[in-house]
Amino acid sequence: MESFKPSHILVFGATGNIGKHIVNQLISAWPPFPQISIFTSANTVSTKPDLLNKWKAAGVSVIVADVKDSTDVKNAYQGVDTAISCLGRGALQHQFELIKQADESESVRWFFPSEYGTDPEHNPSSAHEKPHTFKRAVRKVFAEEVKNLKPTYLVVGPYIEMWVPKDLVSGFDLQKREATIIGDGEQLIGFTAMDDVGKGVVAALQRPEISVGKALKIASFTKSSNQVLAEFEKQLGEKFNVTYVSLDDVKSVEDKFWDEGNPLAVVAALRRIWVTGGAVYDRLDNEALGLREGQLQSLEEAVRDRLDEKPF
Repeated sequence: MESFKPSHILVFGATGNIGKHIVNQLISAWPPFPQISIFTSANTVSTKPDLLNKWKAAGVSVIVADVKDSTDVKNAYQGVDTAISCLGRGALQHQFELIKQADESESVRWFFPSEYGTDPEHNPSSAHEKPHTFKRAVRKVFAEEVKNLKPTYLVVGPYIEMWVPKDLVSGFDLQKREATIIGDGEQLIGFTAMDDVGKGVVAALQRPEISVGKALKIASFTKSSNQVLAEFEKQLGEKFNVTYVSLDDVKSVEDKFWDEGNPLAVVAALRRIWVTGGAVYDRLDNEALGLREGQLQSLEEAVRDRLDEKPF
C-alpha cells in the first residue's frame, strides 16, 4: 500500500470530542482529499445542525444512519477506501463490527481505529490497564482475524485542553489560581493539542509508506506538570496555590471509583498513567510525518488558549 492514496474517506464519530478536530483538519488538508464523508445519527442531525451545515458547505457528505446496524454500515462503506473511527469511549464496543464490515467490503483497505490516547503496548504494565481494554482487543482482532484491511494506530498524549481543567483528581482552577498536581510534578508528559491530533491523522493519510500497519506516536510538546504551572504563572504574573497529592492517594481514589462503578475511574487511571511515564516516548514520529516545530501547538500557545477560554 505504499503508493496508496485515499480517494474516499469515511469518518465515524465525527462530531465527538476529537472527531470534529479530525474532520476540520481533513477539510483543510492540502492537497485536498477527493471525497470526505461522515457517518452520523439522526439525533446528531437534530442537535448539531450548525456544525453539519458548515461541513456540508465545505463539501463533506453526511450519511445519516445507525452505527449499531450492520447493514447501514455495510452500505455506507460502498466506494470508501479509508475509514477513520473517532468513536468515544462509550461506543467503542461498536468498533468491532465497523472493522468486520470494512474487512469484508470490496473497497475499504485502510482503517484508523479510535486510539488517540495512551499506548496499550507502551510498557509491560500497559497491557493490564483497564482503559486499554478495547484498544488491546482491537489490536488483537487486526493481528488474528482481519484479512484485507490495514490499520494505523495514532497514539497521542493527554489533550492539553482537557488535562488543564480541575477534576476530582488533579488539574488547574484558573479563576482561583489553584493547582493540584500528582507526585512531585517533575515527570515529563507528551501533551497533544486536539487540533494537532487532526494534523497527525492527515499527515499519516498523506504518508502511507510510513503509517500503514504502524502505531504512530505524536505529541505537540513534552513538558512536566510543574513546567505547565510555571507557564500559567508567567503569563498571569501571579503565583498559584499548589497542592501536591501522592501517587498512593490517587491510586486509592482510583480503586474506590472502580469499585463504585464511577466513570471518573477512567479519568483517575489516565491521570495516574500520565504521571508515571505512560505518555512519554523515547522517539516520536512527528518528524517522519512532516510535523515540525511551528506546525504544532507550543506550551505557550496552549496556556494562552486556556486563559482566553478558547472553546474546544
